[in-house]
Amino acid sequence: MNITGRVTADAQVRNVSNSKTVVNFSVAINDSYKNKVGERIEQTTYFDCAYWLSPKVAQILTKGTVVELTGKVSARAWTGSDGQPHAGLNFNTSQIKLHGGGKKADAVQAPTVNNNDDTKDDLPF
Repeated sequence: MNITGRVTADAQVRNVSNSKTVVNFSVAINDSYKNKVGERIEQTTYFDCAYWLSPKVAQILTKGTVVELTGKVSARAWTGSDGQPHAGLNFNTSQIKLHGGGKKADAVQAPTVNNNDDTKDDLPF
């Protein structure tokens, strides 16, 4: 399955048994549609994601980054400490493709200034 969404918080690396590491992060997918009355309905679906292949990927999975993920989805259900039932979606990620955004893309480059005063050129190019 492929999903494309925005990382909701910086990824976290956890060490698990047998010296394995996992990168955990969450992705939000926004969708909108018009209902029978013609009202636009906005809907957000959240996936809790796990990536097992390399912990280095956590450096680029920062809040706001748009990613395309390939992997397998599974549903989970549990009873919270308040006794209420909860449900969520897990996504075991096998491939990650970046589409931009996030903290690193927020850095603005200073524009290049041309101090050349030769603006009297008649050439159109």
